[in-house]
Amino acid sequence: MALTVRKTNTLDFLGFTFKGKQIRWSEKAIRHFKYRVRQLTGRSWGVSMQRRIRELNQFLSGWINYFALAKYYRPLPLYDEWIRRRLRMCFLKQWRKPRTRIRNLIKLGVPEKPAISIGLSSKGPYRLAKTFAVHQGISNEFLSKLGLVSAKEIWVKFHYPNG
Repeated sequence: MALTVRKTNTLDFLGFTFKGKQIRWSEKAIRHFKYRVRQLTGRSWGVSMQRRIRELNQFLSGWINYFALAKYYRPLPLYDEWIRRRLRMCFLKQWRKPRTRIRNLIKLGVPEKPAISIGLSSKGPYRLAKTFAVHQGISNEFLSKLGLVSAKEIWVKFHYPNG
């Protein structure tokens, strides 16, 4: 059995790679993370939001707890924003008809005029998920009340347990 020696910046080991003195997530691990989140937040997956959020929380907790060894924090807030946007998209996809979208956005506290413009828009759910009116209705607080955990908060708890 021949052993090979490689530079650490070209080595991937158990989902980690090494950049100088830092341990980071490998590109393959990040691709798998994004792929799995896309599966769990797919628009055509016909499950309840409670189940979707529960399975997403389970995956996020496991992934972050495994990869929290790396002190690489920078992309986590961006991944959290992306996951929340995908969940907003799922809500908009569930509320297929314009009347349903308008009614539900008004129930969530969006003023009538922006709710109507979102409901009657011909743009797709992913694009609408980034609008101010949808953010106002399906806010971060609303998603956390539904039980969504934040990857950023899990990472911070792991690295700063007393903080």
